[in-house]
Amino acid sequence: MARIITFASSKGGTGKTLVVANLGVAMAQLGQKVMLLDTDITMANLAIILGLGRQKTTLHEVLAGEARISKAIYNGPHGVMVVPSGISLNGIQRVRLDRLKKVVDELARKSEFLLIDAPSGLGRDAIVALTMAQETFLVVTPDIASLSNALRTKIVAERFGVKPAGVIVTRATGGHVDIPGDEIASTLDLPVLATIPEDQEVRRSVAFGEPVVTFRSGSPAAREFKRLAAALVKASPAS
Repeated sequence: MARIITFASSKGGTGKTLVVANLGVAMAQLGQKVMLLDTDITMANLAIILGLGRQKTTLHEVLAGEARISKAIYNGPHGVMVVPSGISLNGIQRVRLDRLKKVVDELARKSEFLLIDAPSGLGRDAIVALTMAQETFLVVTPDIASLSNALRTKIVAERFGVKPAGVIVTRATGGHVDIPGDEIASTLDLPVLATIPEDQEVRRSVAFGEPVVTFRSGSPAAREFKRLAAALVKASPAS
């Protein structure tokens, strides 16, 4: 059974989907059987970041009861498996979130790590995605608004019995306006698992539809993604 981790952010713009994509590919490069699930029903873009293009069958069709989950699994870079959400407005209207638990259970049997990209915010769809996991990683930028919202997300996760396991800080500049990592850890009472620096190569990789860990594997952001991937794999009971 997979280790299931939801990546959550109650504020848009933190780069949460970038984290899921790059971390998943980096773990697959280490020989892990990794499944990525995009549960952002209304604003899906995980497939775009991975360069997968448009798919006929997505999580929309599965949650609408129109397709089996096996039809919505696609091969991504380095063997990472991906279940994308669709972009059709009609597809959104047919989705039933109560079917998500069965989907997660099936995907967990097919992988060693199941990384769930949850919608931003604290709406019903985000909370449902949050409760699908054994643990959650909070993705934040080093500013007061993001930190305040992350604290709310942590409280909601704990209320639903999901363990907040750590924080991933993104878009860190190292400048004096960034909230320091130790202050973020203290405020959220969680360890900072990784600090992804602001890196021009990340933006370039998105433009080319390729994760930065393969696009520019030696860039500062890619190195930090790979460091965290190695730490997670090492900490896995199966390793």
